[in-house]
Amino acid sequence: MSGAALGVEMVVVFFLALFLLHRYGDFGKQQRMVLFGTLLAWYLCFLIVFTLPLDVTTTIYKQCKKDHGAGSLPSNGTPGNDSAAPSARCLPWTARLRRHRRLTTLSPRSARNPCQEPWSNIPDGVMPVYWRVVYWTSQCLTWLLLPFMQSYARSGAFSITGKVQTALIENAIYYGTYLLIFGSLLIYVAVHPEWRLSWSELQTVGITAANTWGLFLLVLLLGYGLVEIPRSYWNASRHGHMLLKTYFKASKLMTEKADAEENLEDVMEEVRKVSEAIKYNHPLRKCIDTILRKCPTDYQDKMGRNMDDYEDFEDRQTFPGEKSLVKLHKQVIYAVQRHNRTRVQWHMLLQEAFHLEDVAKNESSSARRFVRSFPPPRPPGWICRTLYTPAVEWYWECALKRVFYRVLAVALALLSVAVVWSECTFFSTKPVLSLFAVFVRLAERSYSYVYIQVACFVTIFFLCTCVYSTVFRIRVFNFYYLAPHHQTDAYSLQFSGMLFCRLTPPLCLNFLGLIHMDATISHNDKEQTAYTSIMGSMRVLPIVANGFYIYYPMLILILCIATYFSLGTRLLNLLGFQQFMGDSELTSDLVDEGKELIRREKRKRQRTEDGENRRREWKERYGNAREERFGNAREARDDHEMKETAYSGDKRAPAKYCRSADGGRDRVELLQDQEPMDFNADDAPEQEGGRLGPGGRYLSMSSSRSRIFDDV
Repeated sequence: MSGAALGVEMVVVFFLALFLLHRYGDFGKQQRMVLFGTLLAWYLCFLIVFTLPLDVTTTIYKQCKKDHGAGSLPSNGTPGNDSAAPSARCLPWTARLRRHRRLTTLSPRSARNPCQEPWSNIPDGVMPVYWRVVYWTSQCLTWLLLPFMQSYARSGAFSITGKVQTALIENAIYYGTYLLIFGSLLIYVAVHPEWRLSWSELQTVGITAANTWGLFLLVLLLGYGLVEIPRSYWNASRHGHMLLKTYFKASKLMTEKADAEENLEDVMEEVRKVSEAIKYNHPLRKCIDTILRKCPTDYQDKMGRNMDDYEDFEDRQTFPGEKSLVKLHKQVIYAVQRHNRTRVQWHMLLQEAFHLEDVAKNESSSARRFVRSFPPPRPPGWICRTLYTPAVEWYWECALKRVFYRVLAVALALLSVAVVWSECTFFSTKPVLSLFAVFVRLAERSYSYVYIQVACFVTIFFLCTCVYSTVFRIRVFNFYYLAPHHQTDAYSLQFSGMLFCRLTPPLCLNFLGLIHMDATISHNDKEQTAYTSIMGSMRVLPIVANGFYIYYPMLILILCIATYFSLGTRLLNLLGFQQFMGDSELTSDLVDEGKELIRREKRKRQRTEDGENRRREWKERYGNAREERFGNAREARDDHEMKETAYSGDKRAPAKYCRSADGGRDRVELLQDQEPMDFNADDAPEQEGGRLGPGGRYLSMSSSRSRIFDDV
């Protein structure tokens, strides 16, 4: 299994990143460059998170072999025989005494081989190369490529050169700020008399600058997520609270949806004016065609292409320049994306509101069978229909789901308390106060590698969930917003990739500090992880290593308290940004407005479905009767033809029967909404398949009959 765990994790993490990108991005419409850059950024960040527990167990195994020489004792199994381990004689007598006590307390199997190789052990030399490739690739993405690609994708220029120029101009200030910080740290290291400015120290300065920036943002996001995630699950168990919050969100979303539609109308009107002004023979017409292709289909049908006759555009009034068209192109991209996003979000919010109202109605149901107001948009498979019956759905939605969410909220709250306590005390090594360091040390004594991996994975996964979920939830006006159901624009996708690449390395360093696997925190000479060796020694900058890196995470406690009492939400309400405050009077008006909007949409959908049901019933009732009537008419016609063939020796039947047959045939033709080919064909010659009826009318027997109401 050596190295196999790393390979499996790389495959699993790739599909995880691909799934998230499919949920938030749009593979069919967005640029391949945007999708590839975002996928690579997410993939590298998730690799760091999932691989770090393997690095920890491998490091503990190396430390065990280092403590016990070659990793095993002499064949006689005597722990006190120092001849089998020459390095043990060089140890102080106190260290040898501790080693002897630990070995004598082990079981016979453990005493023979205390350093058993873990199942996920990674061969020597693999992890340093792995971390160099993953870390430096992610840093190049977040500081160089992704900002450039972000501006390039959002640019409204019509050529590659114009997009590149726009991206360079927009990132000049951004790159300048980063170079200013890096230059300041570089000068600080260069003028220090005790340090030599080597290449490794330059790398450490750059890594320290990036980690300092990331740690600053990490503490803010982590302090919010540690409180909000447990509280969100607790509130999810309160159906009344969730229903009021959904009404509030509906009111705000309807306002945003109306603004998006109005903005789109204004932009489309501007596009229409420009399209009518610039004719097809104008040099800028190709730019107009590019803008029209970005417009919605219904607007394209209305505007169309201006293909008038040739006009001398030089003699007319001035036309908008290329810079104006670039600005208009950028406005069209933004307006269309915002309109599509709000439309899909409104549809999904309606589904959520209808479901919560159904849950509220079914809670008091004595039948204990879940009844939906509307059928689900997609019919479930036969497995779901068989297992997830209305009775099972009632017990889950009305009884078990509430208990499950509350138990999960309590467990997450306890884990959040442990994280806050460890963040405030992880710098203390004697005694060890960090709870996660205590857990790892207990597992290290018994060399329980599976327990170490589980404890490390749960801890770092919870930390990443708190940070990443905050990244997915935060919204910077309408410029950055990760919307599910394929509605996230290219700018937000790449911005999230930049945040992940900047937050993940300091998050992993912070995790190693919590479990005392970082020499900067533990101040011991134990074996360091390969990840720490790649990151460099933080002792190059004592201000960061002994000050900011240790004491700044303590601010998490203050941020958690502020989040618990919703100080940020109250501040936004005072500034005019409406936020949900439960049963507060500040949000009651918006809740009532949202409730009325949901009720109106529900009545509209019920009328639509009732109309469809009535049409379906009418079609089934009268459609079958009509088909039955047509079938009887066809049978009667066949009987007449059989009688005609039986009673007539020739192809022509007697006159008496002919009149009867003609009358029956006329009735059949009337039922089939058909008529003879010609009403006034008195002198029509007799043809095969036809005959003259009473009054000299020519009755066609061919299959090509005209309709009675063809001219209507």
